[in-house]
Amino acid sequence: MFLNIIELSQSLGVEESEVESWIRSDGLPHILERGRLLFDRAQVVDWAASRGMAAKVGFLAPAPSKIQTGTRLESLLRRGGICRDLSAADVLKGFAEIVSKLPGATPPVRQMLQQRLRAPDGISWAAVGGGLALPHLRTPVALGRDAGTLAIVLLRDALALPEPAPDEQPVTRLLFFIAPSPRAHLEILAQLSTALSRGNLRKLIADGASDEEIFAAAAAENSGQKASNAP
Repeated sequence: MFLNIIELSQSLGVEESEVESWIRSDGLPHILERGRLLFDRAQVVDWAASRGMAAKVGFLAPAPSKIQTGTRLESLLRRGGICRDLSAADVLKGFAEIVSKLPGATPPVRQMLQQRLRAPDGISWAAVGGGLALPHLRTPVALGRDAGTLAIVLLRDALALPEPAPDEQPVTRLLFFIAPSPRAHLEILAQLSTALSRGNLRKLIADGASDEEIFAAAAAENSGQKASNAP
């Protein structure tokens, strides 16, 4: 089965320009037929797997990808941790440190993510009000289910964002996440939005509560979401 560049970029959760870069720099298998780039599905799966990228969505998927519920937010947060008293000027350095410890990712993948962090407009800051923002990579990636992470960053001073928060309150609390797949990206974003709109998680983050208090609140929020979705 052959894919065109649009199908492949959708399956791997990247822009077409990223696929073209992989052809030039990373030996992505391809053929050129009548001016069109085509990709053999089996070769692409092997190529992605050798670089620690999970090709498990879209046209490369054997089955639809799903994120597990239960303690998902808690487990992601325990991977990324809680960073305290970081200067707003050092936010990108803090994100880079989180990426450097990303579980389940190979060094080339971590390097690719670092480049995206430093790229102009590489991050969507997603200020949600109340001094909070949900920064994430502007273009979701396909890393595999064991490579996602969520980190809370507590700033000592306000962060200047490209666009002001909806309530214009200074942003000092960040929930930075990298999802394992484009589908999971949307689901994690939805879970975070729901968790911050109810319960104690939002207040605990705003108050700079202890790590275990925040972890417990994240687990409780996931449990509540699972129960509300049960038939």
